[in-house]
Amino acid sequence: MGILNLTPDSFYANSRLQNVSEAVAQAGKMLNEGASILDIGGYSTRPGAPEVSEQEELNRVVPIIEALSKAYPEALLSIDTFRARVAEEAVQRGAHIINDVSGGTLDQNMFSTAGRLGVPYILMHMRGTPQNMALQNQYLNGLLEEIVSFFAERVALLRAAGVKDILLDPGFGFAKNVEQNYQLLRRFKELEVFELPLLIGLSRKSMTYKPLLVGPEEALTGTIVANTLALLNGADILRVHDVKEAVHTIEIVKKMLTA
Repeated sequence: MGILNLTPDSFYANSRLQNVSEAVAQAGKMLNEGASILDIGGYSTRPGAPEVSEQEELNRVVPIIEALSKAYPEALLSIDTFRARVAEEAVQRGAHIINDVSGGTLDQNMFSTAGRLGVPYILMHMRGTPQNMALQNQYLNGLLEEIVSFFAERVALLRAAGVKDILLDPGFGFAKNVEQNYQLLRRFKELEVFELPLLIGLSRKSMTYKPLLVGPEEALTGTIVANTLALLNGADILRVHDVKEAVHTIEIVKKMLTA
């Protein structure tokens, strides 16, 4: 899954796209490099990110989705949003998947909307909002245990709402500090208990560069290593900024696993 950020304040500066033509060009590059899905977002969810109005989010993502649907009709498009109205507009304009970082906790209409639209839904674990999630990383019953409980409850609600295709994302960096992210990565395979596809988003996040005392611009090596560990622990989809390197990582891991 290649990341297309239509935000002026994404944590990784090199991923920011300013207009439709830039997004179409970057999408074409990612598809040529082997991306299977393009994830389109118009609301930065980095810790402490400022609020973006619903209309502004729509203004950012809808023209891109329409342009990508025309330029690359074979491409699978995912809308990265926690708002039901944005998700619905995006699907009506050509998106195929809803990627909700809030797991339905920030918009009570999201699950019913996803069920009505009949599209796959990516259920991510997060606490709070992007503005305050960094302060909500206390897990009294254990990090993975609470994530499993969250997924069990939310998957049941999604099924009740008629959502048939569900993917799970444990939300690395969302209400989790660096140490907790590595605990989660080490135990990631335990999420296979749900028998659902597992998506992982580690690309250039702080866990891949803070231990190395560098910034996100120098986090490609850390990202490749973390993605390798994730694949060995059961990850099915990698959400990344750097598609070519992720495809190479997948091919090398496949080679080892099938040798």
